[in-house]
Amino acid sequence: MSYAALEAATDIARRTGADVLGVFVEEANLLRSAGYGFAREVGAASGVSRPFSTDLVEERMQRMAEHARKALAQAMSGQGGHHTLNIVRGEVVDVVLPLAGPEDVLVLGRTGWSSGYGARLGSTARTLIRKSPSRVLLWCKRPQSDRDRVVVFLNDHEPANQRAISAAVDASRHRHLPVTLILPSDTELTNERVESIKRDLDVLGSGTRLRQLAGFDLSSIARILHEERATQLVMSRECSLFRAPGMEELVEGLNLPVTVTP
Repeated sequence: MSYAALEAATDIARRTGADVLGVFVEEANLLRSAGYGFAREVGAASGVSRPFSTDLVEERMQRMAEHARKALAQAMSGQGGHHTLNIVRGEVVDVVLPLAGPEDVLVLGRTGWSSGYGARLGSTARTLIRKSPSRVLLWCKRPQSDRDRVVVFLNDHEPANQRAISAAVDASRHRHLPVTLILPSDTELTNERVESIKRDLDVLGSGTRLRQLAGFDLSSIARILHEERATQLVMSRECSLFRAPGMEELVEGLNLPVTVTP
């Protein structure tokens, strides 16, 4: 999933002229664990227990870092943008957060090491989307059709809405898809403001739709997302829907690319 995220990041760089900074983190806790004499690893497929040593982990990390360097260079080949790979030792969240500025886009693969392929949000991704000062794109590959839509959640928080709308416009323009707005029923946006938002989002001339939720129950949200054929979600972490109980589990189950803005 990290290499799928790399593909998405280089695509953004190609469209926007941005630089790409890849970060390969040598997990400090993994190295500490490997240092114990009793440490073993168990093959995920074979179930076979094997010795687990610091030297073995160091060798694997060096091999993976070199593979990541080559993958980044290949992905950026011919694009002309600047790219580099930082190799650092520590914990992913502690390393990545200081590197992300407010105007950056942090692109992550959705799946953690302990999860099934494409199924869940890793614990690292969960933390970064809650703390990052920048827009975060949780990427996974998904087939797209001309009937799909980008769905953006909004509420009463105007600055947060603006950040989400900007991200939705970018996604809509890039993927050539129309947008659906989802608002909670108690959102106090004026009709004039809603119409202004719809005009901002109607970048393709294909019509922005507005849907309102009667409540925060996950079944209602899931039904609307299904009806709108959502192929990408956009929301601010200030949005009340983002904080609704069970929302993360719903996003996991849908297995969609998700953009989370501050």
